[in-house]
Amino acid sequence: MTTDTLRAVLCCAALLSVSSQAAPRYSPEALLNWQVRDFAEHTHYQLEPSAKGTRLQANCQPGQASARYIEQKVDLTQTPILSWSWAVSGVFRGIDETSKEGDDYPVRVYVVKDGGLLPWRTLAVNYVWSSAQPVGTHWPNAYTSNAQMLALRSGEPSEAGAMLSEQRNVREDFLTLHGEDLQQVDGIALMTDCDNAGQPITGWYGAIEWLPATSAATSSPSRR
Repeated sequence: MTTDTLRAVLCCAALLSVSSQAAPRYSPEALLNWQVRDFAEHTHYQLEPSAKGTRLQANCQPGQASARYIEQKVDLTQTPILSWSWAVSGVFRGIDETSKEGDDYPVRVYVVKDGGLLPWRTLAVNYVWSSAQPVGTHWPNAYTSNAQMLALRSGEPSEAGAMLSEQRNVREDFLTLHGEDLQQVDGIALMTDCDNAGQPITGWYGAIEWLPATSAATSSPSRR
């Protein structure tokens, strides 16, 4: 698998195995300790205190692109809901996110189904804060159709740095975007990158948590 494809799907076959939990939760402190994969220069991730608690700040300068990730099997029959919060300082100007030259996002969260010995069967759903694509739009990643992008937010935030909450039914999203009714996913990652856009950007991530369908309702992206 090429580096470009790894960037798109973050193939979990190469990651360190972590035992599964009933309902995994990852604090910002835990996110900082996830493994790192650099696709260009290293995006600088650090903890930042805020009025509502600690969050993970990702400060990206032109030429930087790196992800933080963990491999952890999650049973989607028990905990299909992914819940998290994120924020951005702004968005990129004048990019086409459907092209390789525009494949940058202020914040994104990946969920990955590992293809194991058949890496071309690795699938990913990428939840993104888009610079230009309308909310609710989905499209294949510019590097591989095995990774589908879904815009949950789009355009400049109403308040730079304000944390917004998201909840998605990952099992339903894999069925909609890949036609696969998965019982399990194998990894999760986050990335703030700006190597293609060549514009500085800052993103923030709050805690990420898997929840049972009965304890949370998914929130469809709303147009702002």
